[in-house]
Amino acid sequence: MRIAMIGSGYVGLVSGACFADFGHDVVCVDTDIAKVEALRQGEIPIYEPGLSSIVTVNAAAGRLVFTTDLTAAVSQAEIVFIAVGTPSRRGDGHADLSFVYAAARDVAEALDGFTVVVTKSTVPVGTGDEVERIMRGANPEADFAVVSNPEFLREGSAIEDFRRPDRIVVGTGDQRARTLMAQVYRPLYLNEAPIMFTSRRSAELTKYAANAFLAMKIAFINEMADLCERAGANVQDVARGMGLDKRIGPKFLNAGPGYGGSCFPKDTVALVKTGQDHDVPLRLVETTVAVNDHRKRSMSRKVIAAMGGDVRGKTIAVLGLTFKPNTDDLREAPSLAIIQALEDAGARIRTFDPKGMDAARELLPGVTFCEDAYDAATGASGVVIVTEWNAFRSLDLPRLKVLMATPVLVDLRNIYRRKEVEAEGFHYESVGTLAPGDAERLADAAE
Repeated sequence: MRIAMIGSGYVGLVSGACFADFGHDVVCVDTDIAKVEALRQGEIPIYEPGLSSIVTVNAAAGRLVFTTDLTAAVSQAEIVFIAVGTPSRRGDGHADLSFVYAAARDVAEALDGFTVVVTKSTVPVGTGDEVERIMRGANPEADFAVVSNPEFLREGSAIEDFRRPDRIVVGTGDQRARTLMAQVYRPLYLNEAPIMFTSRRSAELTKYAANAFLAMKIAFINEMADLCERAGANVQDVARGMGLDKRIGPKFLNAGPGYGGSCFPKDTVALVKTGQDHDVPLRLVETTVAVNDHRKRSMSRKVIAAMGGDVRGKTIAVLGLTFKPNTDDLREAPSLAIIQALEDAGARIRTFDPKGMDAARELLPGVTFCEDAYDAATGASGVVIVTEWNAFRSLDLPRLKVLMATPVLVDLRNIYRRKEVEAEGFHYESVGTLAPGDAERLADAAE
């Protein structure tokens, strides 16, 4: 099939490359001339494992093309995906749909014959109706159907998620559109990926509801971690006991410094605003947003407490800047809030991240960027693990201790075992767990 992908950002580039890998002819359109030229040269603007090779192979085969010419791409396409950004609108938190609406107008004017126009961007419920209205106004004679097909790609695992999705949600009431959407995803039938056809509005809301629910799981287990620390329990045991219940499941029950990234922060806020617009207060989602914002700030206090309550003039090594491993994305990353708070408290920061340092240099001008974890730890009064990159999971602890001024390890991702770290002479702090004897002391104090 002939596909036009409007937008070559994270969602557009991954989706376009994967569709091309299925054998479809894909043209990715972007207004950024420099980006398009870089993509033509094989330069990938984002880090996503496996993406570079897929782009290279399919571009060489002629199935994946990059252009700034929207009219030519759309006029030849059977399906047009709109995959532009929908960031939080400055001032009120609503999703900024200006890029979606602008793309809809441009697409409408370029249509030639029946075309399925798909909103792949994350958009509030009802956006498809407005997209259709805009397109009808821009080109009353055009023959098209507007479909919602939200993406469910996890950064760092996007290729696998596209190839083996849990589900494919398609919102349309048009039979012609339904037939074409089934054809474009037919290569996934062998993987038995379920395609769920529903109304356009239901599809739009499904994306927000899914992200908000996962965000709530993270916020919930983080609150349980705080309770575990006060009550003498172990949050990892609690999470495992919960996760073994098939109704709950184990995913997104890892206590840590809070969620970040391009989706959860903006989508939870946008969903709250949508609820307000419809006079339906979403109290659970509102609380999730508040809990997560507080969580990031509270982690800096945890680090300061581990350093004896005062970090002024001390050097702290922060390992991990991106909001999760296997990405270079720093949007709403917990590391940014933690580092800012530590700097405000007078600490000097040395840091290392396998993929996120280029983007971080502009965001963190006062930070020293290092060659590796050991370079970052040199002279530090404490090491803080913020992102669970594999490179940090098996650090040479004796070597680390020799390099540090004070052997303190604050593990905000619980990737180490307390006994192993303390056996090397470190003071160890984790999330939602206690040192041996702390539970007994808490019980004695309660009595």
